[in-house]
Order: sequence, then structure tokens, then C-alpha cells
Amino acid sequence: MSAPHNQPDKQPHNQPLNQPDSLWRALAAASPDASAALGTPLTRDLDVEVAVIGAGYSGLAAAYALQKRGVECVVLDANPVGWGASGRNGGVVSSKFRLSFPAIHALHGLDTAKRMHRLAHDGVRVVESLVDEFGLERARFEHTGSLRCAHTERAFASIRAEADWVRTTLGDTSMTVQSRDEVTRETGSTGFVGGVLSADAGTILPLEYVRGLARGIARRGVPIHESTPVLEMRRAPGDTRVTLRTPDGTVRAKQVIVATNAYSDLTPATSPYQRELVPFRSAMIATERLPAELDARLMVERRSYTETRRMMKWFRKVDGRMLFGGRDAFGKEGQTTGFDALQRAMIALFPELADLRVAYRWSGYVGMTFNSLPHVGRSDDATTFCLGYNGAGVAMASLLGQHAAALALGETPELSLLAAPGLRPVPFHSLRAPGVRLVAAWYQFLDAVGA
Repeated sequence: MSAPHNQPDKQPHNQPLNQPDSLWRALAAASPDASAALGTPLTRDLDVEVAVIGAGYSGLAAAYALQKRGVECVVLDANPVGWGASGRNGGVVSSKFRLSFPAIHALHGLDTAKRMHRLAHDGVRVVESLVDEFGLERARFEHTGSLRCAHTERAFASIRAEADWVRTTLGDTSMTVQSRDEVTRETGSTGFVGGVLSADAGTILPLEYVRGLARGIARRGVPIHESTPVLEMRRAPGDTRVTLRTPDGTVRAKQVIVATNAYSDLTPATSPYQRELVPFRSAMIATERLPAELDARLMVERRSYTETRRMMKWFRKVDGRMLFGGRDAFGKEGQTTGFDALQRAMIALFPELADLRVAYRWSGYVGMTFNSLPHVGRSDDATTFCLGYNGAGVAMASLLGQHAAALALGETPELSLLAAPGLRPVPFHSLRAPGVRLVAAWYQFLDAVGA
């Protein structure tokens, strides 16, 4: 195995790290079984066909795909289910990649663009099917669409051209152009010059979704072991099985699926996978409940909304509150600078919110890749990985977890540009933090001058 064995553990044995006090946690606390553990720490030795590391969307989707095929598997996570990005994200279910379909066409040809377009929409279908299969009503999945709001005429022309290309070249009529007046009427903000609605998208409560998946696969007999960091992966010469060492037990498996994404560096066993990524901090704030008059006037279609700035912000209404998020390249966990900047940006778009109290603020890391696309593939003949969802993880992680399971079983799913031929570390990975800050500063400058 490629994982090093001499690095110090990143957290005490069986002691989960603190989870941010998010709106998602507050809403989940009201669930009837909120206090019930979804899994227990591993305290014995196991032998299974496949071991899955990571109990987020991708790991749980992989485990479910394996269970449906009758493959014995186990899910291990260093923290409770939903502790990482699956429980912290904005809850947007989108049918896109960070790289646009016209850009994919220009770089890789029309056939590839068509396959990638199909994969993007497959992700939404997978979320729909999992919500139905497990009866996840509390996840509140709503197929409302997502509106991309242009902040300049130049940006509007760009996204309008993309919508036209998708319609005429790919035959996809789910993207429609909205005028300035239409966007203003729907959002309640005068800060945009137009927009493009992507109908095949929606919103979800992300923590309820991941916990619902965990409950569902546990009922089907898949063991989930929370607070069980995998400290070491090793395979002796000639051994057909991989041994995963945890604080209080070991797991021997024929195949391993690593589904730890932007939190791969929590333990030494999965830290090599972090080198595939540039983790980017994402921050969110949620206001107190809106007054009735504002609630009736802002974001009346209850969609998710994004803007076209390079340092993109997104927003939607949840639980009668404004949820406002964005990338925070300069802040670190525990710092308030990113939250303060978000509140200023929110008020600039929605001046009526200036006097509303921010009730929740939290952040987490997004796994960004060098080519702006998710990666799923094999790092060796016994290990499969899926990571790098670039901000579209609810749908993509749910989809690629299933494809990772297929790869682990020796199948060859259609992955197009998402297929990774082994690990491909980001160049000059040790410089990623200052590099991210430099790029973000340049993006902020371009946004400021309207370029």
C-alpha cells in the first residue's frame, strides 16, 4: 500500500473532533432519533470483502451499492456520520461540473461533452432514487431548480451563451434565460442583470440526508463504525488482503474504498489522498428567521441561487432564514473574518437584512482538484478512491460512490473524464495554501473591477 506508517495520529484514539454548531445540526436535533448513535467504535477484528473508509455521501453510497450486490462490507469513519463536508455543505443538488459543458467540448470534443452531461444529470437521479429508496422525508429534497445570477453584462452574456449551446448542441432544454426584471422579482435583489435557470437541480438538508443514508444501510445489515480512525493500511508481500489498523481492532479486506475527500489528512492511512486536492475553505451564515414581509418577497421560488463572480457566493432560504455562503480562502477554522465578509456581501445584495442577527455560522473544506473535475479510480490493485467534487458534492459524491463500488468489484463503469489513472498529486502541493490565497486575491480584484 502507498500509505506511510510513521506519521503521528492527527487526533486521539476514538475521540471525534468538534463539529461546528450549524443550522443543519440545529434542525437535525429536532428529529425523533437525533440522539441515537448511527454506529459504534470498532472494538474487534473483522474480515470482509470490502472496507469503506469514510461515512459521507460517497462512502455510504458505495456501501449501499455493495450491499445490493450481496458483497460483505464495513464502513469506518474517524468521526460521527456527517461530521465532514457531507454534514456541512450548502445542500444544493446540482447537475453540473465546475468546468462548463462548452469548455469540456472545446477541450475534449463533443462525444465527451455528451457523456459528461449525462453523468452530471445522473448525479441528480441518484439522489432522487436514494431519497425514495430510504424514505428520507426529513431530508426535504425539493426539485426546485437553481438560478445562476449574473453580476455584470459580460457575465450574463457568457452564461446565456452557455445555455444556448447546451440547448442547441446537447438538446437539453432544462436551462432557460431570465431577464433582469425576472431575476429581481424572484430573488428580491436588484444586484443582478439577468440569470440562467437550471431546472434539473434542487435543495436538500445535507446532514439529514447523510444520516438517513447511514440509518438505511445499517438497517440492511451494513455495519458502520463511527469514531474509528484508520491509522494504518498495510499488505504483507504475497498477502491477498489489506489490513486496516484502528485503535481497538483491525479489518482485513480484499478491497478498500477511500472516500475521505477533503478530510483525508485526518489520519496517516489516508493522508496520501490529500495530495490529489487543494482543500478550499467554504463558509456559511444563516440569519434569524425573516420577518413575514421579507420572507414573502425574497427568493419566492425557494430555489438555490449562485452568482457569477469568481469568488462565488450562493444563497437560499431554509427554515424561514437566509442562508448565505461562499469561498473563504483567507480564513482558517475558528476565525471570523470569512463570516464577517459574508455578512457584508449578503447585505450588499439584500440591504433589508442589515438589521437581522446572524444566528449560525460554520465552515468546512471543499475538495478542489487541479483539473476542476472529480476523480474516481484505483491507487493500486486493492484500493479505489473517489474525491474532488469541487463544490458539487451532494449529487456527484452520491453518484461516484456507486461507481467506486463497481470499480472495486472489477467492473468498468462509464466515467469519461472522471476516471483517474491512479493518484495524481497536485504539483507543488506544499505550496497550496499560499497559492490558493494568491489566486483568490487575484479573483477578488477581477471581481471588483468587473472583469
